[in-house]
Amino acid sequence: MILLRHISFLKSVFLHSVTAFGGPQGHMGMMMKTFVDRRKDVTKEELMEYNSFCQLLPGASSTQILTLIGYKRGGVPLAVLTLIIWILPACCLMGGLSFLVSGIGNQKLNTSIFQFIQPMAIGFLAYAAFKAFKISINNFITQVIMLVAMVATYFLFKTPWVFPGLIVAGGIATNFSSKRIPEKEVIKPRHIRWTNIWVFVLIFLIAGALSETARKQNWENRKAFNLFENFYRFGSFVFGGGDVLIPLMLDQYVARPNSDRIIQKNDPNIIRIERDELLTGAGMVRAIPGPVFSIASFTGGVAMKREGKEMQLLGCIIGAVAIFLPSALLVLFFFPVWQYLKKYVVVYRALEGINAVVVGIMWAATLYLLKDVSIISFNTLSFLNIGVITGTFLLLQLTKIPAPFIVMFCLLLGLIF
Repeated sequence: MILLRHISFLKSVFLHSVTAFGGPQGHMGMMMKTFVDRRKDVTKEELMEYNSFCQLLPGASSTQILTLIGYKRGGVPLAVLTLIIWILPACCLMGGLSFLVSGIGNQKLNTSIFQFIQPMAIGFLAYAAFKAFKISINNFITQVIMLVAMVATYFLFKTPWVFPGLIVAGGIATNFSSKRIPEKEVIKPRHIRWTNIWVFVLIFLIAGALSETARKQNWENRKAFNLFENFYRFGSFVFGGGDVLIPLMLDQYVARPNSDRIIQKNDPNIIRIERDELLTGAGMVRAIPGPVFSIASFTGGVAMKREGKEMQLLGCIIGAVAIFLPSALLVLFFFPVWQYLKKYVVVYRALEGINAVVVGIMWAATLYLLKDVSIISFNTLSFLNIGVITGTFLLLQLTKIPAPFIVMFCLLLGLIF
């Protein structure tokens, strides 16, 4: 079998998957050490090009970069194996955590070992928003777009169209400029293999149709169809990584089910997740190696917990498959034409506005989460929450302490108090 000659590479991918802490930034540094310096699978220039390219796509960027390394070595079969080996440990850990959190129960989360994981998650999100602000907000138009997106998202968090609407509007807004990015040379036509993109679109349409049919006809296992459509959509449109995925899940599974319109329908089959449960997963995903998108496995399990253990396990699998599948299809379609696609000036102009919108969404999500955490009660808990939020932010900003150590400290704090 041809893949046997790649066993050494796949072993390195597995070791990377169980040691790669720190999110996409940390993953990039470890990939440089493992696959550039030690193994010579790619050059430094190639890895940086992969990174730049993946920033233009929705989905999990570090996962896409690793998939491309496998693609370069052994084509699509090795790329798929690389993807599976990379995501499997993290998804198994986060899926297992969904059973643990479900066993503890929502009422006990606020007084359990996990009680300070939620304010810690807010600190992580604030730090990510601050870092994204420094990178993406560098002129007047991006400042305006960010502020509009932040205000609109905060006040319309329960409105389904707010996220895609803002992203489209941001991309259009920055395309009116002809100064910031010069025009590129004329692009020569090239034959494009459309298979992956057609598969991507076909799955998107089928998932949407089945989800809507299941909802209208109230199928027995309708939640499974709804869950797949939700995560496939997230994986198709999320720019900015896991820190943007979390606000989208908060909107889909926490805010929207508690809106007046949904409450009036009194639909027992709507997917609803408690805010504390989701934030616990958002915090704990920082303590494990692997992609932050593995939180989808946790969320899928928690979403299906009322259907029994077998369905909860199915929810974990659906979350993992549906969130990573679009990333793989998109990166394997677009990469062969990257050298041509990147010459389109409209891509860069749109990306400037999209990034500004993403920063606004991240700030709005931070504020939205902050309003439900006890910080103004002037008691021991509120002071501790403030300390955890600000301490997390400052440790991430001012020190090189790895994220797992911050998580372990917050777990210890929850055990003490």
